[in-house]
Amino acid sequence: MLGAIIGDIIGSRWEFNPTNDYNFDWLSEENGFTDDTICTIAVADALLNEKDFGESIHNWCRRYPHPKGGYGGRFAQWVQNDKPQPYNSFGNGSAMRVSPVAHWFKYIDEVLDAAAATAIPSHNHDEGIKGAQTVALAIFRALQFGEKAPKHVKEILEECVQFSGYDINIYKADVVNRFDETCQGTVPVALWIIGQSTSFEDAVRKAVSLGADADTLGAIVGSIAEAIWGIPLDIRKSIKRFLPEEMNDIVIEFYEMINR
Repeated sequence: MLGAIIGDIIGSRWEFNPTNDYNFDWLSEENGFTDDTICTIAVADALLNEKDFGESIHNWCRRYPHPKGGYGGRFAQWVQNDKPQPYNSFGNGSAMRVSPVAHWFKYIDEVLDAAAATAIPSHNHDEGIKGAQTVALAIFRALQFGEKAPKHVKEILEECVQFSGYDINIYKADVVNRFDETCQGTVPVALWIIGQSTSFEDAVRKAVSLGADADTLGAIVGSIAEAIWGIPLDIRKSIKRFLPEEMNDIVIEFYEMINR
């Protein structure tokens, strides 16, 4: 989960000012959390406190109505609506917020069901649901492998491809600087990046420097990379100052619960 938040914050300053420089400055005062972090925190809060996913996402987004980068058009309308309804979205918003469920549940069927439940309140299109489930599957399998996960990346990706039908045989030239906000345009790229990476930071740098939807691609890649390689302690500590106290509290409580 924290990997998604870190990937989001690292990518946030490049969302509307894309970079192809792999060696970009990791953090500056221009970084901040976006809707990706808010929604991820909302899913974690729902799990911790047995809340409805949709209600939690809606409430948290209303609590932070002006995140860095704002909310997407249709999702912004969903947030503003007093009685929001699913709008058949297949945007990548379902995939960027799903990671907590992969850490929370013990069995893959539970993970996939919960992943769908996090998507459906807004992203109830089959592709929106599949995107969320595929990311959750990748994280869950990596967590199952534990410290051996880096040696099983190919196996994890193959299972994700079999589950989703995504083609992750991608040429960088075809995706660099291509801003695609759909699940089917983002999740395969995230999986491809994971397959090219060797560490958490390497994966996030590759995601952000692709020059695409930097914060959301960073969040999705970061969420999977955390489960495979872990997050260095210095990176974990450096991100705290970018989050409000109540978000940091959710992060702390969540990891305390899953590590019991």
